[in-house]
Order: sequence, then structure tokens, then C-alpha cells
Amino acid sequence: MVKIGDYNRLKVIKNVDFGAYLDGGDGKEILIPARYIDTPLSPGDEIDVFVYTDSEDRLIATTEHPFARVGEFAFLQVNQVNRIGAFLDWGVSKELLVPFSEQRAKMIAGGIYLVYVYLDKVTDRVVASAKIDKFLGNVFPRYRRGDVVDALVIEHLEPGYRVIVDNLHKGMIYDNELFHPLEIGESVKAHVKQVRDDGKIDLSPGADTGTRVRALAEKIYYLMDAAGGSTSLTDNSDPAEIKSLLGCSKKDFKKAVGYLLKNKIVETLPGGMRLIGQLPAPDA
Repeated sequence: MVKIGDYNRLKVIKNVDFGAYLDGGDGKEILIPARYIDTPLSPGDEIDVFVYTDSEDRLIATTEHPFARVGEFAFLQVNQVNRIGAFLDWGVSKELLVPFSEQRAKMIAGGIYLVYVYLDKVTDRVVASAKIDKFLGNVFPRYRRGDVVDALVIEHLEPGYRVIVDNLHKGMIYDNELFHPLEIGESVKAHVKQVRDDGKIDLSPGADTGTRVRALAEKIYYLMDAAGGSTSLTDNSDPAEIKSLLGCSKKDFKKAVGYLLKNKIVETLPGGMRLIGQLPAPDA
């Protein structure tokens, strides 16, 4: 069954002057207009397309890539507002409607808003809502500590950034976990620190601590190797110098040095460290 508001791999049924018809299942034929066909198609060929409904509720296929699919959140710009609602630039030819009933406050042309893209079950039309809270936290998160997730940054508050986790849950990345500020609308990889009793998730940016420490230890090793086998960096080095050279916090630097010392890869000297061994295999 074809997924409206999502990508589908569909088979070509026939060519026409204005495009080609694709097999949408259950006897449905879906037009892909000629302007979206880059290479000639023949009956039986398969093509990856995005499917939505046009203004006359006909299924249309396109090779354009929308900024968000059904079930996803995104920051989108309003192209126009009329008596029906606000119409957003969605990345495809047809604009995305946010009815007035789904606006938190009156939207204006040119404004950029966080919305959730969903399929109206009554009309089979893809629409959007700015009332995002009703689409979050409806299932309890089943993550374990260290699980890697996708996080959309939506707001900065004390003491950190509010994020949407995997298009389903509310989360937070705290300022003291970051080496640099995040951008509103930015999507980042993060790992789960804990799932709170209220279902909200505390996150740290990037990989879990073990993976991050190993990667940083490798970085220090290759930095020392390139410098002739030594470095002037120590536990007493200025945090700004460590961040400038390695792009990490002093806390993580100490953990990585501890890893190198434990595995007898480096030894400390009065003025720094020097290499005395090789990096072990990743699973060592």
C-alpha cells in the first residue's frame, strides 16, 4: 500500500505525453509529471518517489525531496496566508497547509515556525500543525543508557536546549555538556544519559562516554605521533589550550589520558607525555 507523505518505490505502468503512471496498489495509478523524470522510463521500471495529494486530491509522485515527511518535525517558512490558513514552503511544488485551528498563534508570511507534519485521516491530505506538544510524549521511551538518538534542537532555556528525540519524545541537552552552542533547528546525534519518570530524556551530544574517550585517545595518540612521539599537554594544561588543540573539554582529556596510561601507551614526563606503546584494537 502506498504511503502518502513519504517515499515509495513504485513500478511504472505506462508512459503518457505529460509524464508516467506508477502502480500505487489496489488499482490506483499515480502520476509522476514529466518535469520530474530525469531519465526515460519504461513499463516495469521501478523508481523512488515522494507521494502526496494535489489540490484536487489526486495522488502525485515527485522526485523532489521535502524538508519533512509525515511523522516528522521541522522548522518551515510561511509563503502565504489566506482565508484557509498558512501555507508553508515544504520543499515540493505544493505548499503545506497549517489550518488556523492548528496554529498556536497567528502565522505571518515570511515567518519560520516549528511544525509537525501529519496525514489527515479524513481527507488523506498531508497537513501540518504548530501545536507540537500533542504529538510528543504519547508513548513512554524505551531507551537504555548510551543509546544513540536523533535530536532536533527547538529552544534554548536555562539550563540547556530543549530537543525533540526521534520525532517522538521530549528531551534536554544541558549547556555544561557542550563544547559549543547549538543552533535552533539543528539536528544532532546524541546519546541517552537517562529517561526520567515523566518520560523526558536527558541527553549528551555525540557518542556515549566510552566511545568518545576511545576516539579522543586515538586523536591524542596520532597528534603525539605526528609531533615525534611527545606532547607538552598534561593534566595541568589550560582548558582553552586543550580545547584549541583537541576540541574537547579538560574532563574528557583527562579520561582519554587515563585510557592511554592504563594501556601503557604513554608515560608522563615533568613537561608532558611521550609515547611508549601502540593503540590496542578497538575491542581490547
